[in-house]
Amino acid sequence: MSVFYEKFERHAHGEGLKGHSTHYCPGCGHGLIHKYLAETIEDLGVQDRTIAVSPVGCAVFMYYYMDVGNTQAAHGRAPAVGIGHKVANPDAIVVSYQGDGDLASIGLAEIMQACNLGLPMTFVFVNNAIYGMTGGQMAPTTLMGQKTTTTPEGRTRLMGEPLKMAEILGQMDGPVYVERTALFDNKQRNRTRKAIKKALTLQVENKGLSFVEVLSECPTHLKLTTPEAERWVKEQMVPVFPLGVKKDTSAEAEAWFDPGTPAFGVDEVVDLIGGTDQKPERFASGFPTHIHDTDISIKFAGAGGDGAQTIAMLTTRTAINEGWDSTHIPSYGPESRGGTSYADVHIATDEVLSPASPNPHILVAFNPPSLEKFGPHVGSGGIIIYDSSVVPSPPKLDSGVKMIGVPCTEIANDLGKALVKNVVALGALQAATELFPEESFLATMRQALQDRCALLALNEEAFARGARAYREATKSNGS
Repeated sequence: MSVFYEKFERHAHGEGLKGHSTHYCPGCGHGLIHKYLAETIEDLGVQDRTIAVSPVGCAVFMYYYMDVGNTQAAHGRAPAVGIGHKVANPDAIVVSYQGDGDLASIGLAEIMQACNLGLPMTFVFVNNAIYGMTGGQMAPTTLMGQKTTTTPEGRTRLMGEPLKMAEILGQMDGPVYVERTALFDNKQRNRTRKAIKKALTLQVENKGLSFVEVLSECPTHLKLTTPEAERWVKEQMVPVFPLGVKKDTSAEAEAWFDPGTPAFGVDEVVDLIGGTDQKPERFASGFPTHIHDTDISIKFAGAGGDGAQTIAMLTTRTAINEGWDSTHIPSYGPESRGGTSYADVHIATDEVLSPASPNPHILVAFNPPSLEKFGPHVGSGGIIIYDSSVVPSPPKLDSGVKMIGVPCTEIANDLGKALVKNVVALGALQAATELFPEESFLATMRQALQDRCALLALNEEAFARGARAYREATKSNGS
């Protein structure tokens, strides 16, 4: 089976000439590097074991071209994702494929730590001295004096010197093989092919980490023809980024990576995370379709220390205990106090397809900035619970949104523990939405506090007071 797909479905649904063409610009080096990588994978017979981690950059669509395991990593995070694959499946042949902006800028910490760790992995680093996909901005590898969209007068000393990644990583103890190659003539292309094959072979032999930097042409942003771009790489880039082997200790390297087979059995996982393999008791009769038929979105927001993240997690666990798919995505603001941090929660009958909650059905807001920021995005028919102790004058919102103030902080202070205001809010949430029965939430709290039993009675009282305060508030409002 060929490592390249016979048709590239991204282009014209795989039909006609476009179905056999990549998205790369004419003269771009990515196509050649893909070819050498695919040939090596096929020669070594490791297609079914290979996982390609593609970056954010020009090679972002590599998974449309190569019939191997593929993971799309966030910008700069390919080394971290690759390490995850390698330790979870030690037999995998992991190839992290990154450009200069991805690896040497936002991903600099990741590649340094990955190379320091030195697991048997293969890194292919494509250096074309520019941010290609995003518009031709200056990259960490942009040459001195080189003009880009962000350095129209050329890179100067005030912008720093170009980073020489192969030299930097070649000094580290982790890698066993580091080489820089190029593509500007047949001799250099042949060297690139051999370097990629050696790098992958060392991983197959379990000997260690390899890093291959390839100087590549970008005719589009250089505004040159392909032959002119090849000459530019040879005459301008090579003096700054000398070709050749920077480190090779592979001859004396021995196979070493043997972490054992990862265990995913229930007993092992339960012991690791301190959970239980006992099925939780369920109290709900079905999915809360009175809020939404299949997928409910909730946002909890407040200042740092308000406990929004904690009750978001409690809500997520309650949903899972009741048998539904649920996600919790935290987002922390820069402020330790004040401002707003928030958590998005989804609860779905089948599978949560998007964990973000930009337009939640339910909002719980602990402070004015959170209510002002997220309140307008709650859709008609939605519910907002806010802490009236700190939000005395809520903003006017859509008339179709039910907004109720509950004095969460005041109630928590009355109970002698200001920190339980989030549990007060959770009780109000239950009463306002009937998302799940009271006992569902209480069972989750008991599970969470099983090692801190002294706090259980206080939290249960806070939950009950929150529910009672909501009912009193709605009665006084006549709703």
